[in-house]
Amino acid sequence: LNFIDLMVRQGNIDNPPKTPLVPGFECSGIVESLGDSVKGFEIGDRVMAFVNYNAWAEVVCTPVEFVYKIPDDMNFSEAAAFPMNFVTAYMMLFEVANLREGMSVLVHSAGGGVGQAVAQLCSTIPNVTVFGTASSFKHEAIKNSVTHLFDRNADYVQEVKRISTDGVDIVLDCLCGENTGKGLSLLKPLGTYILYGSSNMVTGETKSFFSFAKSWWQVEKVNPIKLYEENKVIAGFSLLNLLFKQNRGGLIKGVMDKLLNLYNSKKIKPVVDSLWALEEVKEAMQRIHDRGNIGKLILDVEKAPTPLMANDSTETSEAGEEEEDHEGDNENKERMPFIQ
Repeated sequence: LNFIDLMVRQGNIDNPPKTPLVPGFECSGIVESLGDSVKGFEIGDRVMAFVNYNAWAEVVCTPVEFVYKIPDDMNFSEAAAFPMNFVTAYMMLFEVANLREGMSVLVHSAGGGVGQAVAQLCSTIPNVTVFGTASSFKHEAIKNSVTHLFDRNADYVQEVKRISTDGVDIVLDCLCGENTGKGLSLLKPLGTYILYGSSNMVTGETKSFFSFAKSWWQVEKVNPIKLYEENKVIAGFSLLNLLFKQNRGGLIKGVMDKLLNLYNSKKIKPVVDSLWALEEVKEAMQRIHDRGNIGKLILDVEKAPTPLMANDSTETSEAGEEEEDHEGDNENKERMPFIQ
């Protein structure tokens, strides 16, 4: 599961697909059959793949350019967690922002799948300082992956400036809303702000026009003259558009080759939060919605549903001040199939 899946479900994307629809954009599994012209793969190969929807299924069909072999010591759960997070993080850091030795990076949702991938990739470059925001209950688990960690509800702008008076070189923003202006204000001259998501547009159990509009109107209105005067770069990144609308599968394959080399060198490793049965997709999506995960949530077609537990996810989750009350919370007890 990815946060984009929540946005698809709520229709908070351009040209949302019509129902009925099988969601999901990445998966892992075993090759069952090949097209007549396919080369480089055999039936029985362990692979991971990008899919333009339809990934949440027992059988998936996708063009060969989006398929990659799984390293021998990577399991299927890690493989399903690998492509989107690490390719997104790598492309933003190295292809868009040109991360180099001694730079500084601010990443939001540092405990999520992309946030953890960003932190790991930054550690492959000498003397990179990583500032991260995350819910306070995640800090203990992720404190070793970032240099400076702040509560997501705190005034992180002042905290960053206290440590680095002239700001940071790279801002990676998956939140949007008021964080756009804050991120731009923190950029050093020649710094790069990259928007790669808008999770603040998803707030309630169901789509709320007013919460959506509130987040949208908080977005900083960008003045090109001001960018010119301050020597700042503002960019956007969408891996799915790059793959499925802009035909850059060859570029992504080159990035995957580099990432798999880093994995084989034990320099990066996907972080899996938990495994869920297909029947548990509601609870799994709620965990992402509440920002309760550290790393990736995986739907496992072979997993049986976990019995309900007494605790309710909304009590310990990062619902935040803007979250709306969920109807039926007393009945919606979360299953928590954590990986130890």
